[in-house]
Amino acid sequence: MALISAPKHSKLTHEQLKLSCNPDDFKFDSTTSLTPIDGIVGQEHAVKALKVGVDIKGPGYNIFITGLSGTGKLSSVKKILTEFITKKQKLYDYAYVYNFRDEDHPTLLVFPTGQGKEFKFDLESTIKFLQENIPQTLDTEPFLTKKKNLIKKFGDSQKKLMSTFQKKLEKDSLTLGEIKVGDVVRPELLAVIDNQAYYIQQLDELVQQKKITKRKANTIIKKYTFHQDELQQVFKESLKLAQNFNVVLSELETKAVTDLVNTTFEELKNKYKLKKVRKYLERAAESIFSNLTVFKKSPNIPAAQDGTDFEILKNYQVNLILDNSRTKKTPVVIETSPSYTNLFGLIEKHNDGSGVWYSDYTKIKAGSLLKANGGYIILKAYDIINEPGVWQTLKRVLLYGRLEIRDSASIFQLTPSVIKPEPIEINCKVILIGNSYTYSLLSNYEDDFGKIFKIKSEFDYEMPRTEQTLLEYARVIKNLVVKENLMELDNSALAKVIEYGARYAGQKNKLTTRFAYISDLVREGNFWAKDVGEQIVTSSHIRKAYESAIERHSLYETKLKEMINEETILIETEGEKVGQINGLAVYGGDFYSFGKPSKITASVSLGNGNIINVEREAGLSGSSHNKGILIITGYFREKFGKNIPLSFTANLVFEQSYGMIDGDSASVTEICALISSISGIPIKQHFAITGSINQKGEIQPIGGVNEKIEGFFDVCNEKGLTGKQGVIIPVQNVKDLMLKDEVIDAVKKKMFSIYSISTVEDAIELLTGIKAGKLLKNNKYQTNTVFGEVEKQLCEFRKKLKHGPQTKQKSSSKKSTQTKRKKKK
Repeated sequence: MALISAPKHSKLTHEQLKLSCNPDDFKFDSTTSLTPIDGIVGQEHAVKALKVGVDIKGPGYNIFITGLSGTGKLSSVKKILTEFITKKQKLYDYAYVYNFRDEDHPTLLVFPTGQGKEFKFDLESTIKFLQENIPQTLDTEPFLTKKKNLIKKFGDSQKKLMSTFQKKLEKDSLTLGEIKVGDVVRPELLAVIDNQAYYIQQLDELVQQKKITKRKANTIIKKYTFHQDELQQVFKESLKLAQNFNVVLSELETKAVTDLVNTTFEELKNKYKLKKVRKYLERAAESIFSNLTVFKKSPNIPAAQDGTDFEILKNYQVNLILDNSRTKKTPVVIETSPSYTNLFGLIEKHNDGSGVWYSDYTKIKAGSLLKANGGYIILKAYDIINEPGVWQTLKRVLLYGRLEIRDSASIFQLTPSVIKPEPIEINCKVILIGNSYTYSLLSNYEDDFGKIFKIKSEFDYEMPRTEQTLLEYARVIKNLVVKENLMELDNSALAKVIEYGARYAGQKNKLTTRFAYISDLVREGNFWAKDVGEQIVTSSHIRKAYESAIERHSLYETKLKEMINEETILIETEGEKVGQINGLAVYGGDFYSFGKPSKITASVSLGNGNIINVEREAGLSGSSHNKGILIITGYFREKFGKNIPLSFTANLVFEQSYGMIDGDSASVTEICALISSISGIPIKQHFAITGSINQKGEIQPIGGVNEKIEGFFDVCNEKGLTGKQGVIIPVQNVKDLMLKDEVIDAVKKKMFSIYSISTVEDAIELLTGIKAGKLLKNNKYQTNTVFGEVEKQLCEFRKKLKHGPQTKQKSSSKKSTQTKRKKKK
């Protein structure tokens, strides 16, 4: 009995394959009459979230912006901040100064905007003034008279001390002299012989010269030894007198300049009334009294000539790391290179030539985070995650609101920290720009992420296609024309841009918001118009721009087409085959992707119902594809395994595929190949099919439908269109069709067909031309149908397993035993 033919399935009309944009829909002839729009188009939800994040000043209300590249996230953020920031935030100047109590912990001074620069200038002027006036004060007659009297008093005391001791020495033929030991000069006792002084070590020489006797030499040595202790005591008293003199002289000098220093610093303290600044000035003044030796030198002698003097004077410098005196608006910083030092600042070091590195508070430099304090800083999330140490440090800064500028080498424990500056209070709103994967990664694995990034702004990659959005699209293009001085576009060019915008979006009733692509299309259309000497951009130029961009990225596609035409890759577009079918896959990246047919085969044998995914066994199958195979298994059990066990084992293979395969869009393809292999009913090779399924056999939509259709069409076109070839797609994907004109023309001429399906039964009937078959009341499928043949073959498989060679062997063994028993009787 012949199999029952399938009912005819209607084809999609050429009108369903693309939603064209009619140039006459625009109420203008070209962009010449349009007003440019510089706003944000199609991102209402993202803009609303950004407004909330910008307006709320509470802790943790930093913003994370997600979305595909090219949707205008960065430009939108800059514009929003410009529009929404109406009130300038209170800004400050930041300076580090020397800590007179602990030089390893520089002191932070924070000034209202503009005062930092003034304070730096005023302190430098004050130190210079004191350098000039302290020597003059110490050169006045009242001070010099007091100093002269003090010196005379000290001289008299020293003279009296030495005179008394000298008289004792003279009685014993000794006198007081000096001896130099290295660079040190110390007092020494000398022997006096014939009114001439000799060192005690010269006595032996004098004895040999018979100037004195041995006995007299010994006598002098004994007296020398006797007076040594007294010499040390006298020397100590002399040092004590000198020390007292220096103390008294220092007190005299300090008293002489106290009014000058106090008055000078009092003026600064009256001008800068901040508590911390006044405290610093008090300690600076105290330090000047301690370092009068440096200040009382003549200012005509450069301090740099004396290393010690230079280091002391440097301690009165102000390191103004951030001067906001010229900042007129709330700072918005875009850090394109957020390395650790660029973002958080650094502490520079210098080498003294011996391999030792030094630093001080004057080497502290600000980073972009401090420059944005009181405002906003925009960062790329991918960059800060990949820069060593940046994410963890940024997280700490946002959690605690404190920025610690550190030497970057000490962060990674390569060297000990040279100095540790006082932390800076940070009130800066951070805006991170990234994709959804990065956001998911951080929110899942960073415990504090939700505390510091409370606002998420998602930029959509598409927007509805309405009359209003078409006009907005045109005005965005006009804005690009004006900004970059491009040629105007006529309404046919705009219509073509709209069509490609829908193609990028992947739906007829949507337009892409990835305006980076649209802008490139307009720029290149402008190029091709100029190339042929046109004065306005038309649809032909836009089409040329699109096709040229595709051509620049299509080398891999071209190579695959060549291999198919040369039959290196085996694809059949005519005839019928059992267990063989044309599936469809998409290759490529973010900007450009293309479709290519793939031969999928199924082989079946007796077994226990297992379906083997060869790609998985070879390690070439992704998780989504593995899931699709399990769904197919569930479908077969649901469809055919209720009455009898499934007694087959099947292999599913993507032939000549050696890379990773993922996704479940080949599920219906694989099911049809299996059904064909089990039933023995051939599949028409002039069809290619794509679609995902569920366990109930319902067809589900897939991605890349335009590329898949065009990929099979190109192969058929190269091999020769017969009028029978076509592609079968899920019915849900009809709304996504924006096919190229070449495919639409072939459909018009009935040389190529596209069908939509909603169930596996629809697919089976189209591919085989045989009715799929319904389940009857007796729980069996109609005979002479595809499912009826599948059920019939499964029953045959079951019988073969049940009455196979092993069962017959047991039966013959039983008969042999019965024969033996009869013989015994």
